[in-house]
Amino acid sequence: MNNKEKFDRYESLLRQWSKRMNLVAPSTLDDIKTRHFADSAQLADVLPKNAHIVDLGSGAGFPGVVLAIMGWRVTCIESINKKVLFLSDVKEKLGLDNLTIYHGRVENFVATLPHENKNIVFTARAFAPLVKILDYVAKTKRPIFLLKGRQIPAEIDVAKQYYKFDYELIPSKTGDGYIVIIKNCR
Repeated sequence: MNNKEKFDRYESLLRQWSKRMNLVAPSTLDDIKTRHFADSAQLADVLPKNAHIVDLGSGAGFPGVVLAIMGWRVTCIESINKKVLFLSDVKEKLGLDNLTIYHGRVENFVATLPHENKNIVFTARAFAPLVKILDYVAKTKRPIFLLKGRQIPAEIDVAKQYYKFDYELIPSKTGDGYIVIIKNCR
């Protein structure tokens, strides 16, 4: 199955499962390719090619599953069982051997993170405010690549009250938000 076929199958599974549970906002189902796939895929322009991606609060798999389809090694962290079942179904039906699903909380996963693997980076989309994300992962000293909305300057101001970090804001190609790259968090 080539990547186009994988994305088509992923879209089909997302539509099927969305009839039974709230995976994405119903209003976005008419524009899955841009609103979810292209939005997630724009991280490919900034991610290190050899990165092992850890996607925080993966939900319906954005951006984690999209990046796995594109070839990255990805671990999706999800605590809600029905979403884990969805992600597992997607992994199986798309044959994504480079995708691992972790059923549990982010803080539990981070506590077991191997220190020797320096290729790990974090991603998230529609997961939590920036300060909460930093509460979870700042101590790992790993880069963070986020897809955030236009409110991110205010989130940065709040996070700067508790953490020191370098950041870059890159305007989104698919909406009025940003790609946010966080490095050197302390």
